Amino acid sequence: MKRIILFAAIVLLAAACGKNRITIENHEGYTLALQSRGPAIGYASAPTITVGGFLFKDLDRDGQITPYEDWRLAPEDRAKDLASRMDVEQICGLMIYSSAQTVDTPVLTGKQMQFLRDDHVRHILVAGIATPGTGAHWANAVQAFCESEPLGIPANNSTDPRNYTNGKANTSTYNHEPDGEFDPDGTSSISRWPREIGLAATFDMDVIREHGKVVSTEYRALGITTALSPQIDIASDPRWRRFYGTFSEDPYLNRDIAREYCDAFQTTEGSKTGWGTNSVNCMVKHWPGGGAGEGGRDAHFGMGKYAVYPGGNFKLGLIPFQDGAFKLRGKTGMASAVMPYYTIPFGQDPSGENVGNGFSHYIIQELLRDNNGYDGVVCTDWGIVKDYDVAWQHSGTPWGMETASAAQKRLKVFEAGVDQLGGVYDNGPSLEAYRLWEEKYGKESARERFEASARRLLLNMFRVGLFENPYVSPSEADRIVGCREFVAAGYRAQLKSVTMIKNHGAVLPVTGRLKVYEPLRHVPAGLTHWMKPTQAYDEYPFSHELLSQYFDVVDNPGDADFALVSVKTPYGHWGYSMPGVGEVEGHYNPISLQWGPYTAEYAREVSLAGGDPTEASANRSYKGRTETSSNEPDMYMVQETRRAMGAKPVILVVHVDRPFVPAEIEPYADAIILGFGVCNNAILDVISGKFQPCGLLPCQLPADMRTVEEQFEDTPHDMRCYKDADGNTYDFAFGLNWKGVISDERTKRYKPKA
Repeated sequence: MKRIILFAAIVLLAAACGKNRITIENHEGYTLALQSRGPAIGYASAPTITVGGFLFKDLDRDGQITPYEDWRLAPEDRAKDLASRMDVEQICGLMIYSSAQTVDTPVLTGKQMQFLRDDHVRHILVAGIATPGTGAHWANAVQAFCESEPLGIPANNSTDPRNYTNGKANTSTYNHEPDGEFDPDGTSSISRWPREIGLAATFDMDVIREHGKVVSTEYRALGITTALSPQIDIASDPRWRRFYGTFSEDPYLNRDIAREYCDAFQTTEGSKTGWGTNSVNCMVKHWPGGGAGEGGRDAHFGMGKYAVYPGGNFKLGLIPFQDGAFKLRGKTGMASAVMPYYTIPFGQDPSGENVGNGFSHYIIQELLRDNNGYDGVVCTDWGIVKDYDVAWQHSGTPWGMETASAAQKRLKVFEAGVDQLGGVYDNGPSLEAYRLWEEKYGKESARERFEASARRLLLNMFRVGLFENPYVSPSEADRIVGCREFVAAGYRAQLKSVTMIKNHGAVLPVTGRLKVYEPLRHVPAGLTHWMKPTQAYDEYPFSHELLSQYFDVVDNPGDADFALVSVKTPYGHWGYSMPGVGEVEGHYNPISLQWGPYTAEYAREVSLAGGDPTEASANRSYKGRTETSSNEPDMYMVQETRRAMGAKPVILVVHVDRPFVPAEIEPYADAIILGFGVCNNAILDVISGKFQPCGLLPCQLPADMRTVEEQFEDTPHDMRCYKDADGNTYDFAFGLNWKGVISDERTKRYKPKA
């Protein structure tokens, strides 16, 4: 009597001449056919066809193997065939990328079913996921829904980087919240790594490769096949708010990281082409570089729309793309997708046009496609075709096209050579843009242009095996994502990223069961990056529960052997006066990298760029205006702790998301440790001597704000760097270990020549 196996009924079918053996597994919501001489075929509602003993999906349900259904053909041929069969509505839907979707349950929402069915959307940005199993169930529900639609085109699910710690850690088990804490010795909802700036601080390409292999494996288990990463802009202006999300200010370090990152994500080992069922498409961002915003302002907002190039270094920003992401050593060759940044690259278009990169024919068609031979997908950053309200709000970002209609904005994007619109659902304006193209260039041209984008988009889906099997196993997702092995790999990278820049008198490491005092940190009320208000609160950055695993915690500085103080880099505002912060809306302000009050005495009298429909003046100068960082109390806490401790050691931890001026805090600390998006366990493992620090500065730390004002927004490594009490200069690629200044192959390769 045969044993019945619940959940998966396995049937063996004899293939023709015994050459191909097919094993059928029935899973919850889909069927999986495993072939000994062909790809696995996953299907929910589509019929299948067996020809010559091989199995194929009949996605268009015509009873025949249509070329795009034939896995024996090259992905390029299949993509071309399917693009030719799609109607305009389907193509325009393929050219849309949804805004972020939170996955709390395994079922689709009504809104999700609507944009999949009515607007033909097939590219979905996935944000928070309740659990790995929930994410996998939801991904399968999406794929089953798409399979039931005409032509059966699967979904290409994607994510922004999601494998980062929130900077803290529990002392025992992981709490299984999507953004929660984790035990570095156990499991997590996903592996946790340092932020991008922290990955760069390792200066270690082995770390980058391991990160790519681990994270891409977790993504595929979750049903995610495109990474909206890596961000490879050179952060040439130290004030840029997105410094933490890119790797460094150095074009050559970013180049090397981009190459290793994309190779690791996109490569399926053993594949003749490099592509396969373990591959994750990389969408590198942000072409041609977004780190040169005037005054350090960010182009998510109208007040930061202009990138400027006073040093004449526009081409430096291209190096990580041209020589890195577009010249991979692996078989996939180049990153499969590119995202332009919001900025207007002021004065760079020979035609004199000043529009955002996603609208610019020069930036996309001429520079990216023609000059660099790039035929991959180009997807706009989120919301550039949406309407724009005021300079300080993050609404739409249609820079240079603010007053155009919705259809005119999209037409301009398509004319520039872009394939896809990020962060929209509605297909209607795209169909209107198609009609405008027909009127302007003719019907044949319109079909040819839109079909070319469909071909590129479909190719990225064919190459990663979505048309054969888009389904994933929820139980495997629970087993793989955040497993002990992957968490350990991420934690090793966190340790390697921790950077020591001061160790006066060799006070570190702290060995033995000494007594530690940690002051209470006050965090004032403020605004988030997206202008949402936050409440004031007090905290012990290192929980006493965690701290007591390393040292004896005392409440009185007089009883302590040393103090441990934790601060964050100066958190200023956005270079603009918003309503409700005590000033009249509309003034430009400096962005400060120091904690205390700063007056912009050395700023430009007249801005290099300016102009906005909501502003009366094109001069965006902030000369003479004063800014105080919202976390100014951090500075006072360091100074007060020094006084309280007297001659006893003060160890300072700075959680870094961009450069800062050390002058206000360095004299009050005996040792300074920098964490670039790491958990507190990693910091304490270094302080206690369990791990020797080996990280290097991925950025210069300026001597003062004058050098910040006088540096050029487009030029890396052009500041006077801070020199500390021990005579060390906090320059790019500087770091200390227990023996002193680090000098190794990394510093020889990347430290700028004097």
